[in-house]
Amino acid sequence: MLLMLHKWLSSDDDLAIEMIASYGMAVGKEVFETCVWIGRFWQVWPGVSVTRIYRKDVKLHLCGTLKAKDTNIRQALIDKIGPQGTKNAPGPTYGVKSHVWPALAVAVTFDETVRKGSIEEVAA
Repeated sequence: MLLMLHKWLSSDDDLAIEMIASYGMAVGKEVFETCVWIGRFWQVWPGVSVTRIYRKDVKLHLCGTLKAKDTNIRQALIDKIGPQGTKNAPGPTYGVKSHVWPALAVAVTFDETVRKGSIEEVAA
């Protein structure tokens, strides 16, 4: 996957990645594995900057509160982008499910905030 990304991407592409944040709670193996993959994706990135988007920024941007849950974020995306629709009449978010919702939330937050300068890009 890393080789494909390195081959397909150009330095003109943007990379926004959800960054891990510590809230003082114990974490499991999956969190550390995620940290490793964040670093690996960043390492092969051909662009000059990477934007780290924290979950709190997604919640505040899309829902206006840190208390937002995944269902609130999903609904905010549907309200913003459009409904899923049906197989016969697919909407703009048709086919989006599972882990694609948080990825879409990061992408929308990046698109709507970095260009306004409210989240800082980090030099790669």
